[in-house]
Amino acid sequence: MGSYRHIEVEPLTPTIGATIRGANLSQLSDDVFEEIHAAWLDHLVLFFRDQELTPESHLDFGRRLGELHIHPAAPYSHGYRELMTIHTDSRSHRNNGNGWHSDVSADVEPPMSSILHIESIPSHGGDTLFANMYAAYEALSAPMRDLLDTLSARHESDYTGQYGDHKPQREFPRAIHPVIRTHPETGRKALFVNAGFTKRIIELAREESDGLLRMLFEHVKDPNFQCRFQWDVNSVAMWDNRCVQHMAVWDYYPESRSGHRVTVKGDRPFH
Repeated sequence: MGSYRHIEVEPLTPTIGATIRGANLSQLSDDVFEEIHAAWLDHLVLFFRDQELTPESHLDFGRRLGELHIHPAAPYSHGYRELMTIHTDSRSHRNNGNGWHSDVSADVEPPMSSILHIESIPSHGGDTLFANMYAAYEALSAPMRDLLDTLSARHESDYTGQYGDHKPQREFPRAIHPVIRTHPETGRKALFVNAGFTKRIIELAREESDGLLRMLFEHVKDPNFQCRFQWDVNSVAMWDNRCVQHMAVWDYYPESRSGHRVTVKGDRPFH
């Protein structure tokens, strides 16, 4: 774990997650940003409270990490296609992120990072869970890791009807990725299949693929890999899609929960 001079880093669990204090995401010096980046690689998901971000400052913070990603289908706000709207209320028929997934893993170059700013919350509930895919990989037996290291999987997306009348920004993506990817910055291996997008292991028969994916989808739900974040108004979560899955709990219907997400482009996964 890193040593920090400008920020306070409080781990949420020994496995994943940390709360950051001493950082205003709207006014970051290079030194503070470098420490945030180091803490992010260490803890995989970071949480910041009391961050009154404008759309522009939210986008600018994302750009510190890299070029911004445009979601294939989700509505956006303030005229910025990179600023995804997150909103659920009594008229919603689904919840953004309800189910374990890595954001838009069906892209040929899946997102590197997601930065979610929540601006209104229900009276109770609405937490988000995050899971460490390094830990998920390392908890598997050596023979299973050896097998998975040789396999690739097809990821597909279909957002038809999920966002009402909003017109998709681009064609729904699909791609083939390694089942186990190597993180380009840390060099660590992580499990890279998720129930939201992964449909088939290419090298296996259908029955074998279905059985193995069912096992892996259940495996990532192990609470030993997880942390759970309880939102306040103006909280921000920043997670690494290359080694993290997450799930937004929809336990607050018919109340509402709203915010915006900025997502940063990544690179093509490799073994």
